[in-house]
Amino acid sequence: MAEGRDAGSTQGEPSAPATDMYPRKILEYMEGFLISKTVFTSCELGVFDVLLAAERPLSAEEISQAVGASLDGMQRLLAACTGLQLLNTHWDNRQVFYSNTEQSRVFLTRSSPLSLYQSIQYSSRTIYLCWHYLTDAVREGRNQYEKAFGVSSKDLFQALYRSDEEMVKFMHLMNSIWNICGKDVVTSFDLTPFKVICDLGGCSGALAKQCTLAYPECTVTIFDLPKVVRVSREHFVTEADQRIGFQEAAAERLTAAGDFFKDSLPVADLYILARILHDWTDERCIELLCRIYKVCKSGGAVLLVEALLNEDGSGPLTAQLYSLNMLVQTEGRERTGAQYAALLATSGFTNIQPHLTGKIYDVVLGHKET
Repeated sequence: MAEGRDAGSTQGEPSAPATDMYPRKILEYMEGFLISKTVFTSCELGVFDVLLAAERPLSAEEISQAVGASLDGMQRLLAACTGLQLLNTHWDNRQVFYSNTEQSRVFLTRSSPLSLYQSIQYSSRTIYLCWHYLTDAVREGRNQYEKAFGVSSKDLFQALYRSDEEMVKFMHLMNSIWNICGKDVVTSFDLTPFKVICDLGGCSGALAKQCTLAYPECTVTIFDLPKVVRVSREHFVTEADQRIGFQEAAAERLTAAGDFFKDSLPVADLYILARILHDWTDERCIELLCRIYKVCKSGGAVLLVEALLNEDGSGPLTAQLYSLNMLVQTEGRERTGAQYAALLATSGFTNIQPHLTGKIYDVVLGHKET
C-alpha cells in the first residue's frame, strides 16, 4: 500500500506547496478595486476631458492646475493611468507629457457620443458603495440598499430612484450602455416584421433610438414612470425622434411590484425587456411575461436583452459578477438562456431562440403563435 503513495506525503494530508509558487492571479484580484478607483477618480477629476480640450500632450503640472489637484497626486495618478494603457506618454527635453489613448478619447471623455463617463460615475457612487456590503448580501440573501443608503430595500425601484439626482444618474448609465451595445442586440434577429414596438422600462430611450435607426418603418413606445418620461423628454429624446413615443405608468412612484405589473400595457407587435427580468424572481418574471402575452398581438414576440450565463454556470465571468450585483442591488439574478426560455415557455411563448452576441449582452426571442 505504501508503495502506491507519493513520496514524502501521507494519506489524508495535503502536500506541501511548491516553494516557487507565486499567487499572481490572487494578488491581481486582491488589488482589482485599485484599478477601478483609479479609473473612477481620473474621470471624476476630468483628466481625459482636459487632455481632449488641449489638443496636444500636457505635462502633469498643466493637468494638475487645470483640474485643481496637487502635483504629486496627479503625477501618481497619471503614472497609474499610463500603466493601465489609458494614457500615452511623450518625452521632450527629459520631461514627460501625456495624451489620451484612442479608447480613452472615445469612451472616457464626457463629450463623446460613446462616453461611459456617466456609467463610471454611477459605478463609483452607487454600485461601489453597495458592494461594500457584499458579505452581508451573501449571508442574508437580499439586497443592501438600506445599509448602503439608508432607504428601504423592500421597494426596489423606489430605492434605485431615491432622488431625482440618483434617477438621472441611472438614466445616464442606461443611455451610455445602449449607445454602445444597443445596435448589436436589436440586430441580433431580423425585427423588420414588427412595426409597433413597446420598450418596457425604456428609460432614456437609447435602445428605442437604436430600433428606429435599424428599422426605419417601426415606431417605438417607451413605457415608464411619469417622472422618468419627463426627464427622458427633457434630456434624451428630442422632437427629432418622431417615431418614439411614451406611455406613462399610472402611478407617480413604483410599488414593491413595479407598475408594469399592474398598469395596462400598450398593445404592440414586439415587446423589448432590456435588463428588466434580471431584477426579479422567477415568479415575478412569469407574472410580467404572462401580462405581456395577453396584450401582445397575434404573431408578435418578446425580446429579452440580458447578460446570459453559460448553461453549466461556468461563465462568462462578467455575467457571474453581474449576478452578484443583482444580489446586492435587486431581488433577481442573471440566468442562462435555457432558464429564460423556460420562463417564456411557462408564460405561453413558443419558438424561443437565444442568441449570443459575443459581447456583454445577449438576447432571447420568444413568439406568440398566430
